[in-house]
Amino acid sequence: MHEYTPEIGELAQQMFAWAHERTQLDPIPLGHPQTEAELEAECGTTITAGGLGGPEAFRLFTEVLHEASLSVDYTRYLSFVPAAPTETAILFDLVVGACSIYGGSWIEGAGAVHAENEALRWIADLAGMPEESGGVFVPGGTMGNLSAMVAARGMASERHGPPGADRWAFITSSQSHSSVKAAADVMDADTIVVETDTDLRMTGDAVARALDAHGTRVAGVVATSGTTNLGLIDDLRSVGSVCRERGVWFHVDGAYGGAALAAPSARHLFDGLSLADSFIVDPHKWLFAPFDCCALLYRDPDRARAVHAQHADYLAFLDDYGDWNPSDFAIHLTRRARGLPFWFSLATHGTDAYGDAVETTLDLARAAADLIRAAPHLELAHEPSLSVVVFTRTGWHADQYTRRTLDMMEDGTAFVVPSRHHGEPVFRFCFVNPRTTVRDVEAIIEALRHD
Repeated sequence: MHEYTPEIGELAQQMFAWAHERTQLDPIPLGHPQTEAELEAECGTTITAGGLGGPEAFRLFTEVLHEASLSVDYTRYLSFVPAAPTETAILFDLVVGACSIYGGSWIEGAGAVHAENEALRWIADLAGMPEESGGVFVPGGTMGNLSAMVAARGMASERHGPPGADRWAFITSSQSHSSVKAAADVMDADTIVVETDTDLRMTGDAVARALDAHGTRVAGVVATSGTTNLGLIDDLRSVGSVCRERGVWFHVDGAYGGAALAAPSARHLFDGLSLADSFIVDPHKWLFAPFDCCALLYRDPDRARAVHAQHADYLAFLDDYGDWNPSDFAIHLTRRARGLPFWFSLATHGTDAYGDAVETTLDLARAAADLIRAAPHLELAHEPSLSVVVFTRTGWHADQYTRRTLDMMEDGTAFVVPSRHHGEPVFRFCFVNPRTTVRDVEAIIEALRHD
């Protein structure tokens, strides 16, 4: 099982050829999900005592399992937050897998960690964070938010001691990502949801009132730079200023929207981000990396290290040797060098190309909004922010939204799932793929024309 045989060589050629062909597909097919019963009928039992053999297992994947999964890089996959990894990032992901690099410590993965840190530095510079800032790549925004909030709680405990009879709490808004409450629940902490302004943004005034009411039980404030549902950015300047004045940890969730920092036209929207104690952005969303990859950055990495670093006899050597152990900055120990495909793509194409690609998607969002305004059967539900466009289909109820979503998925037209805004059903476009065109948007608008 652990030797390179001629059979493995033949299998490798099949896999390389398939992966190469997949990266060249144009257009990329959407795929079609199947039920558990359908997949069981087609695949049979795949885990057996004697094994299926590589060729048969690979056939099952390419012909059945892959086809029953949706391709998030399909140009008309506009639901949730899709992905559009560059070809170079995809190919280098194969290389990373072949290298067997452990990315948790400097002594074991020095070269990989050095490269990852350079990619993190680019993001930190865009965010206006100081030279001494740094962090780590974690699997996704949920883990990034949780790790940052744990660091915030650690610093609050050091400063104030335990919160007394009360539980720790985090201030956030109704527009924050669901992972913020999930992280608080895992930490046995509360979330204090403050009112937003008329633009659905959290403001410094609202945060100040919440701090006045809840005192030292607040471990941190979590703002959002690019809400998932609408693409909105909180008033980072006023929120960050209040946090700085009150000595409260200021975390900014930019898992989706933070990528817009790469576009010069959008950077002004992030005024105040430089005040953040911690910040996340997911390159696997809008910075063209493959899953899974979230950049977690700290203004003062030593604060995070003091909370997250694990200590054991067998780990002591790691503390004595090396400049930067990524395991010290999040809730993990074992980690793959998941930032390397992102680094390779950045190094290959240059940051200007990244800025151009993000600008392309921002332009498309504005064009889509114009098309929706001009369509008599559609109506914008909210003025677009970043690359999210939310709209209603005039006269439809929730069931019709769902049926049309399933119809478009079934015939491969698009994958656009309904969301809700102010309690009402809406359709939502999220543009992160520079390959998506105005023609793609026009085709979806046309598919929504008839009942």
